Amino acid sequence: MQILDGKKTSQDIKNEIAAKVKTMKDNGEKVPHLAAVIVGTDGASLTYVGSKVRSCEQIGFESTLVSLPADITEEALLAKIKELNEDDNLDGYIVQLPLPKHIDEQKILMAIDPEKDVDGFHPANFGKMALDMETFLPATPFGIMELLERYKVETAGKHTVVIGRSHIVGRPMSILMSRKGYPGDSTVTLTHSRTKNIEEYTKNADIIITALGVPNYLKADMVKDGVVVIDVGITRVEDASHPKGYVITGDVDFDGVSKKSSFITPVPGGVGPMTIAMLLKNTLLAREIRSRK
Repeated sequence: MQILDGKKTSQDIKNEIAAKVKTMKDNGEKVPHLAAVIVGTDGASLTYVGSKVRSCEQIGFESTLVSLPADITEEALLAKIKELNEDDNLDGYIVQLPLPKHIDEQKILMAIDPEKDVDGFHPANFGKMALDMETFLPATPFGIMELLERYKVETAGKHTVVIGRSHIVGRPMSILMSRKGYPGDSTVTLTHSRTKNIEEYTKNADIIITALGVPNYLKADMVKDGVVVIDVGITRVEDASHPKGYVITGDVDFDGVSKKSSFITPVPGGVGPMTIAMLLKNTLLAREIRSRK
């Protein structure tokens, strides 16, 4: 069994991007500029956005944090989105989700300029992904593909079972794993909460990618020997014995499943760190695309 170490791999990617940024600076070129929009004071969102800003500083990107009050109107937020779309100094930006309930998230995401949508959520970018065109891949699926490639996990002709059909992870993964080329060329089964007897699929899977959000859902008796397991789940589970009072748990019963796996991601330290690294990689791509114009 080999651990797919997202923490190490993400640092490798940041180092690679930092080297490219240094070359850009040495050549007098504009370095990538990423902005993050956060509405309100949600603790988890603030932490996540803060880590993105720090990552930008580490690799030499310019970064801007746009902090807006929780009671901002939808109209005012759309005006801010329009301002960011028109800012030529900005290469890409993200709007941290979730947004307050009085704001239509879909309307906000649709208003983002697809050429600055480094989260890869806009339908224009999703469509390009489905057609194998150059675009911004959603950061978490992008990170998973990068892990598979860097660890040379064989995917061609393999049966991949995806658990979860979210637009952020499940559906993009089903498209990416079935596309031509490496990593890809898999036969993909997309399962979800309404799928009956999921274990009938998982027991025959060569690769399992689970993004269900149910702690320890995937058990050892649901997988075959040699399986590759990618755990996207991340849930806080109360644990009085832990100093923080909780532990971070994935969808996979790691202790049991890891004994049967050829490759497996840990939680934490697997897919999570890759997400920010790939957001940075998308921002670098956005700068490269803009520099061609």
